[in-house]
Amino acid sequence: MESKEERVARRHRERDEKMRATPGFKAFNVMFVLAYPFIAVFTFVISSVLAVMSGVSRAGAWLASGGRSK
Repeated sequence: MESKEERVARRHRERDEKMRATPGFKAFNVMFVLAYPFIAVFTFVISSVLAVMSGVSRAGAWLASGGRSK
C-alpha cells in the first residue's frame, strides 16, 4: 500500500509531467533560453550604471561636507 507521502509525491510528479508537456511551457523555455543573454547583459549594464551613479553621489556628498564624511 502506498503511504501518504508517496501518494503526494506521485501526484506532484504527475502534475509536473502534465505541465511540462504543454505547448506554453515549451514555448516559454525556448523564449527564456534565447532571451537569457540579453537579460544578463541588461542586468550587468544597469548594475554598472548604478555603481557609477552611487560613486558620483558619494563623491558629491564628500565634497559638500568639506571632506569630513565617510
